[in-house]
Amino acid sequence: MDLSHSNCWSSSKENSWRTVLLLAYQSLGVVYGDLSISPLYVFKSTFAEDIHHSETNEEIFGVLSFVFWTLTLVPLIKYVFIVLRADDNGEGGTFALYSLICRHAKVSLLPNRQASDEDVSTYKMEHPPETQSTSKVKKVLEKHRGFHTALLVLVLLGTCMVVGDGLLTPAISVFTAVSGLESLMAPQHHQYAVVPITCFILVCLFALQHYGTHRVGFFFAPVVLIWLLCISTLGLYNIFQWNPHVYQAISPYYMYKFLKKTRISGWMSLGGVLLCITGSEAMFADLGHFSYTAIQIAFTFLVYP
Repeated sequence: MDLSHSNCWSSSKENSWRTVLLLAYQSLGVVYGDLSISPLYVFKSTFAEDIHHSETNEEIFGVLSFVFWTLTLVPLIKYVFIVLRADDNGEGGTFALYSLICRHAKVSLLPNRQASDEDVSTYKMEHPPETQSTSKVKKVLEKHRGFHTALLVLVLLGTCMVVGDGLLTPAISVFTAVSGLESLMAPQHHQYAVVPITCFILVCLFALQHYGTHRVGFFFAPVVLIWLLCISTLGLYNIFQWNPHVYQAISPYYMYKFLKKTRISGWMSLGGVLLCITGSEAMFADLGHFSYTAIQIAFTFLVYP
């Protein structure tokens, strides 16, 4: 009996890990499509006309250092190791955070402590014990009703921004990709080809949504995986071929040298560095479709490197 129990336990553990790895693979096509191509636009957007390259490449090293540490601090440390843990019974996103706050503090303007909520399988009614060590922030939030309204408005605003990002990002990304065809066409044909092709691709992409995350993930995951492997291979080749010392850009000292040398122009160009982390919010927003471990594995061992 013990032997069979042990075999059953090891088999379930193996199936569990197989499911996690499968979810990690699917997350490539759903979560990391935007984040995987974001760094492409950084250097073009960061280097303004008044920032000139020197023979020592300090400016290039400085921007690369900014990109490296931005990708390390925000998606890796902030999201993978901190934000993803703030889930609401496995769900992520703005309303999940709001639900989590309202479950621990009486700040909700929406009913969330009804008896019928117990019938929802993923809902856990929590009644934290009242103690003397209740945080001052919680007391202030519960005392003033204006904070309740402000919190709900912030949640709705954040949700609207995520929805807007989900609508605008595909349109901009597809249009930018299709614009590459302009080099193969005569100038007078640009307006008759680029926009219709973009619209057709967008209609096809949004038409696929009703098939669900499972099929969409399997459809796009190979594309993103091949893309990541290709840019990794090209990156390693160019490092050894042209500048093996580029690893020095990992040092934060080059960020200081970049800002010291470029001054105001450098500060103004830092907005372009933020482009390298666009799409990071999807890691938390799509948490309910996958799992914390799957998203963590996919980013830590593939997307980030």
